Amino acid sequence: MAFIRVAPVEVQVRTNWFNGRPREVTWRDERLPITRLAVVREEAAAYPVITGPRTLFEVETPRARLSLIFQHRSRRWIVNALDSTLPTGRRAA
Repeated sequence: MAFIRVAPVEVQVRTNWFNGRPREVTWRDERLPITRLAVVREEAAAYPVITGPRTLFEVETPRARLSLIFQHRSRRWIVNALDSTLPTGRRAA
């Protein structure tokens, strides 16, 4: 499994009210529930001045693994990489 970088795409994300973790991604007209949160990386100390601090989430959905970025300054969610080959044990039916 390897992430493929894509042109950054702005998406809408529904988060957990209490801890802010993503629960569902809406990409164009498709809603993808998040089945697993694999990695959370906060970049609050070292970040480019132009973009500001951000948090990176690697999540799994029934269709693909996504690399989601939340940009704190602009309050935008962006997908910048994806991996559509999930292991057979984790692929949703």
